[in-house]
Amino acid sequence: MIPSFLSFAGLYNGYLRRCFTGAGLLSQEIDIDIDNETSLHFWGPTNKSTQKPSLVLIHGFGPMAMWQWRQQVQFLAPHFNLYVPDLIFFGESTTKSKERTENFQAESVGKLLEKIGVKKCHVVGTSYGGIVAYNLAKMLGEEKIEKVVIASSGVNMTKNHNIALLKRAGLDKIEDLMLPSSPQQLKNLMSLAVAKQIPFVPNFFLRDFLRRLYSDNRKEKMELLNGLSIGKVDTSNISPLQQVN
Repeated sequence: MIPSFLSFAGLYNGYLRRCFTGAGLLSQEIDIDIDNETSLHFWGPTNKSTQKPSLVLIHGFGPMAMWQWRQQVQFLAPHFNLYVPDLIFFGESTTKSKERTENFQAESVGKLLEKIGVKKCHVVGTSYGGIVAYNLAKMLGEEKIEKVVIASSGVNMTKNHNIALLKRAGLDKIEDLMLPSSPQQLKNLMSLAVAKQIPFVPNFFLRDFLRRLYSDNRKEKMELLNGLSIGKVDTSNISPLQQVN
């Protein structure tokens, strides 16, 4: 095991925190239920401006939000009140509930927005976060969710799409792709998810990332994958979102 002071993942995590705070965001945690069953960690504006619209960034499956939105946060913060939550079982967000669906994730983000007084916002979701963003928009409607951007997300994924993805990755189970536990599995994920490939990364380096980014809440994250409603049947039945012009 690499000592924390020599861990690139640990050092990079500190760099990311400085990027977020430098963009005017504050790390916060809030109980969204009366009975304190569910707690969400999020980054929100240190000083909210009434002159800026609100924008919610919802991360994909993998590392916590901070690891997925660094570049976007730095460019978007001057123009929006940014809210960047960690979805449940990612980062410091957690729940005692047995719910594991994308609808539950969307409900939790909706409760967070209500709790912190965000009445209207735009939403951007990537990958798994795109599925959550879609459900959030369907749930809250165009009166509360204005523009929605869904990127690199299988919102309309069918069973055949899922089979093709696993075949391309050379794997039998989706958790072996989305929840890597070995350097080779992490390389498989990177080959599909990263546009610019790094020619060689030593295994000890990858093990450090696996330990810091993929070791927490593995059981619960596997349940989240199994709880997805998409990609299990032969047809897609999603309906278009109605958005404000």
